[in-house]
Amino acid sequence: MIVMENRSLNGLPEPRSLYVHFPFCAHRCHYCDFSVSRVSDPPVAEWLAAVEADLRQWFKAARWRPRVGLETVFVGGGTPSLMGGRGMEGLAALLARWFEWEVPGVEWTAESNPNSLTREVCERWLASGVNRLSVGVQSFDDGALSWLGRLHNAEQAREALGQARAAGFENLNLDLIFGLPREVERNWRADLRSAIRLGTEHISAYGLTAEGGTALGRRVELGRVRMTDDDSYAEEYLSAVDLLAEAGYSHYEVSNFARPGRESRHNWHYWDGSPYLGVGPSAHSLLGGWRFWNVSRWDAYRRAASGGDPLRQGRERLEAGQERLERLWLALRTRQGLALDDRAWAERAASGDWIPREWLESGWLVQTGHRVTMTANGWLRLEGLVTTLAARLEEDCLRPDTVGGRASR
Repeated sequence: MIVMENRSLNGLPEPRSLYVHFPFCAHRCHYCDFSVSRVSDPPVAEWLAAVEADLRQWFKAARWRPRVGLETVFVGGGTPSLMGGRGMEGLAALLARWFEWEVPGVEWTAESNPNSLTREVCERWLASGVNRLSVGVQSFDDGALSWLGRLHNAEQAREALGQARAAGFENLNLDLIFGLPREVERNWRADLRSAIRLGTEHISAYGLTAEGGTALGRRVELGRVRMTDDDSYAEEYLSAVDLLAEAGYSHYEVSNFARPGRESRHNWHYWDGSPYLGVGPSAHSLLGGWRFWNVSRWDAYRRAASGGDPLRQGRERLEAGQERLERLWLALRTRQGLALDDRAWAERAASGDWIPREWLESGWLVQTGHRVTMTANGWLRLEGLVTTLAARLEEDCLRPDTVGGRASR
């Protein structure tokens, strides 16, 4: 394991957002490739001590002022609802020693799973300061949930969302997964209608992927599972776009839909390049043009924290070309799109050959004045379109007479 020393961090901007990773799950789902440890009884006190050591290292190395102001907090995992009410109370007390925020101005999101989200957990989380709850429902079909390796059933998902409402949560997100293999025989449109009827303020719809090293990935490699075809994947994605729009949701990012005013402010900070700090195993940070990442595995993270060793495993400086290309990628995945305020972009767009005419004629992208946005059909091709635009921009930047410098890989 390569561990990076905490040095040369003085002068980094203070974060506007904080991500806290809770790395424990009662069970690893078949498609999961996150940094999680499977435990029946999470060592919450030990985790809190390690997170505080993480923050202590950051504040000392960056020389930030005491009680940095935050706009958003996000507690993800893993399964944060396994920490219970007492764990979140402990985290809130810990964070109050290092940060400050205005109530109710801050958006504080915490993830949860239906099988560990109780009325008591909801009430104590609300009292601790959590005001936005994200519930990993994934489907309202019991057969699909079993195939995915989830521990809850559809009725438990509805019950958990009801308990959250009864406890007083007024801002709920639920996650859904589409693009399951046909063998699962799941009715995706029925799932969407179930989510709409529940009236949650935000819905995240993610396409299933078979990552290497996961149980699903191994089954695909062995030929035991055949992933859905591109046409079926596109059909399900576009049906979500249509049904959720009819229900009043705004499709504000490739995978996210929200009632007016209920977009995830924390995620917007990722997409607009705001400085954010990540603590906990595998957490990433972006501060002042530097990207940092933590030691990934919980056992290694715990040992480093208890021994006073550096918790940052690596970092990289984003050069001008990298920052431009990353901004291109992040901007085009949102409804705000790309503002052509970078001189290299503006000159490339003005030349008339940066965006292929057939893309515009196919309705994948829209250029209005000095802004380029993608449509839902474009988002289905996001990776390919952005890769092509980036390559065209890089070709332009590599010419010695082009303003903007060399685009770094």
